[in-house]
Amino acid sequence: MTRILAIDTSSAWCSVALSLDDAPPLVRHQKVSAGASQLLLPWVEELLSEASIELSSLDAIAIGNGPGAFTGVRLGVAVVQGLAIAAKLPVLAVASLDAIASQLVLSPAFVSSGAHSFVVALDARMGEVYWARYRTTQNALPQREGDIHLSAPEGIDLANIEFLAGSAITEFGERLFSSIPKALANSHLDSEIGVNALGVLACAQAMWSQGLQQDVHLLEPLYIRNKVALTSIERSQQHG
Repeated sequence: MTRILAIDTSSAWCSVALSLDDAPPLVRHQKVSAGASQLLLPWVEELLSEASIELSSLDAIAIGNGPGAFTGVRLGVAVVQGLAIAAKLPVLAVASLDAIASQLVLSPAFVSSGAHSFVVALDARMGEVYWARYRTTQNALPQREGDIHLSAPEGIDLANIEFLAGSAITEFGERLFSSIPKALANSHLDSEIGVNALGVLACAQAMWSQGLQQDVHLLEPLYIRNKVALTSIERSQQHG
């Protein structure tokens, strides 16, 4: 039984979840674009107050550390650093794609598909995609196969994949579908699913059980890409 606060601001959503032993998690999850900085700490205070506990009584704080929106990732990591240092708590860093994968396998569409291998692919802007391959496991979270990649949409490895999920479907549909098996393109897709604190929490709980918490001073954003913007010349070349 664990008490973990989970935070994610790596997308256009501000998301916070608090798990208290075996009770259902308390959650705040809202699309805010650039307003996460105004909601994050008040939400943390609200959830702790609702649960009638102090921050210092938690076991750990989990953070979705990317990849994702550059400013959002930095915000979430900075807030968790401040909270964890103040309360002397360890942290659990969860990759955004892993958090999405943990939620995807519970969705009715995925369950009904009978899929065992899948890809999570997120729009990374600048004409590129963050993506990773996963495989389901029995009575456990899905297992990521290899690293999280950054590539052009055509560079995603979809060999033997039975399900595809993530925002890259909407952004790069035509370019993705050229290499997707017909059955996959017709039905086994989820373009709406995104990262949220419940997914971060699920991964963090599994990490905690394996002793994978870390000192807050070791916490870093997971960027994958170091360059966060194109020059005007690069933008014009990209659009032909």
